[in-house]
Amino acid sequence: QKASYSSCRVEGPYIAMTFDDGPHPVLTPRLLDMLKARGIRATFFLIGENAAEYPDIVRRIAAEGHEIGNHTWNHPQLTKLNPAALRAEIDRTSSTIAEIVGKPVLIMRPPYGATSDYINHWINREFGMKVILWSVDPLDWKYRNSARVERQILAGARPGAIILSHDIHATTVAAMPDVFDSLL
Repeated sequence: QKASYSSCRVEGPYIAMTFDDGPHPVLTPRLLDMLKARGIRATFFLIGENAAEYPDIVRRIAAEGHEIGNHTWNHPQLTKLNPAALRAEIDRTSSTIAEIVGKPVLIMRPPYGATSDYINHWINREFGMKVILWSVDPLDWKYRNSARVERQILAGARPGAIILSHDIHATTVAAMPDVFDSLL
């Protein structure tokens, strides 16, 4: 059974828009407004400590029909953790999110994409979660330029693509109206 995905097989012009590292107290609600106005659902990979700090935003994400995934408690490289630390990062985050939204977390994204087949299968076996990577990385964390983020996302968007972006960067969120409208 497959434990990780960097794209999906789809019938039709569908992609997955994913946002990592939030929720952010200002930018995530702004992004949620944009998504709601366009009838788009996205996936948010939340950092546990941010989810604990902004539970109302987490509840809004869930209430508006977006998917929520685990992005660890405080964003370490999974490949550098011992098994106990790895378990704690994932367990604490999933427990916090489940407590806030009232349902279990079924997907996770390793920070930096730092993982291995062994870790992916272990996460799947131990937590019942699929590991979700990406096929398009606009490097929005490195290049804080809205026009560049938009160009990179649109250049890589294909049916089944998983688009990585971060709702903690103002330039990324500023790019989203044009990205969403072009993709629609």
